[in-house]
Amino acid sequence: METVTSSESFLAVENEHLQDTPESNNSVYTSFMKSHRCYDLIPTSSKLVVFDTSLQVKKAFFALVTNGVRAAPLWDSKKQSFVGMLTITDFINILHRYYKSALVQIYELEEHKIETWREVYLQDSFKPLVCISPNASLFDAVSSLIRNKIHRLPVIDPESGNTLYILTHKRILKFLKLFVS
Repeated sequence: METVTSSESFLAVENEHLQDTPESNNSVYTSFMKSHRCYDLIPTSSKLVVFDTSLQVKKAFFALVTNGVRAAPLWDSKKQSFVGMLTITDFINILHRYYKSALVQIYELEEHKIETWREVYLQDSFKPLVCISPNASLFDAVSSLIRNKIHRLPVIDPESGNTLYILTHKRILKFLKLFVS
């Protein structure tokens, strides 16, 4: 599990092109992102859904829909750690993959567990979960989202191992808007 915790994750490309000078249009935003922590963005109350990988795919889908969330971190009880994210896009990919398969009837998919789907669909291309500490800067969070080409970044407390929040580009921009307005 890759955890981003410091400004060392600053992309080398950005280092070359961005200057923290008063003339730079980006310096205000860069400074803002570096001076605020991921913890600052976490609301006092929010909904977070976490799935165990032994949960049936069908139940996970209904849980996302019922709770009005688009993604959930995946907990593997055997490994005692978070192993990935399950998103609405994953469900579309699951349906698409099995719709084209003559080996699996669509009704059989209802019985599949998340871990089974991950083994079949990802076939040894498992990437470690990318997450971030609540004490990391928003700059590090944005850098991690971009560098890893991901849309959701779980904020995980390094001491307890609990997922506190899921950062997205949209939520970071909303936070920025609060301070700009």
